[in-house]
Amino acid sequence: MRISRLFTDQPLSPDDVVILEERTGHYLLRVLRLRAGDALVLFNGDGSDYAAELTERRDRAEVRVNARLPAVAESRLELTLVQAVGKGDRMDTSLQKATELGVAAVRPLFTERTEVRLDGKRLDRRLEHWRGVLVAACEQSGRARVPELLPSLSLDDWLAEPATGLRFALAPGAERGLASVSLPDGAAEVLVGPEGGFSEAELKKLVLAGCTAVSLGPRVLRTETAGPAALAVLQALWGDLAAD
Repeated sequence: MRISRLFTDQPLSPDDVVILEERTGHYLLRVLRLRAGDALVLFNGDGSDYAAELTERRDRAEVRVNARLPAVAESRLELTLVQAVGKGDRMDTSLQKATELGVAAVRPLFTERTEVRLDGKRLDRRLEHWRGVLVAACEQSGRARVPELLPSLSLDDWLAEPATGLRFALAPGAERGLASVSLPDGAAEVLVGPEGGFSEAELKKLVLAGCTAVSLGPRVLRTETAGPAALAVLQALWGDLAAD
């Protein structure tokens, strides 16, 4: 029987008794239909998994933490996906797959050709939704650390931020391929444009600011495909997908 693995935003230690958040508890009781005594695994982003069991299932989900468990190790690469916000569910797809591929952080970006405009409460709701996408992808993939969701920025504001590693801008037709790069410090920021890509002016600005324009081969990938594809290349060459 498959044991359910769920996120909780609470401190966890062996012998703790915790009441799960309403949304998580509802999923546990009404969707999964777990019963008192059933086993589950919890994680809270601290890098460990926790063996637990459901102890009460009336109007709340109360669980007892039994033991701390080793979790899936994180990649030795510190990769940040800087993803231009796409239409529909494109952003969700990109964040989900990036999490499965071990990204350490995600930065939503607004560019010249970004068609989705968000601010105020709409942006807050969207950030909360994206956080949920990251958490759900961790539940599925076995990761015990949730990628950091960084504040959204315009391209100019992002360029003004200190770099956390080498910066690569994905650009179809670029002379250099991503597979030819090296990561001496084990950290990189991967910049992905929106539908329609970056404008010529933006690409010039990126290169002048020290970003390296790279391609992912002869085909033009969708915005939701390009980021995960780039992360897979870097993980295969330098990270935990590499053949040791």
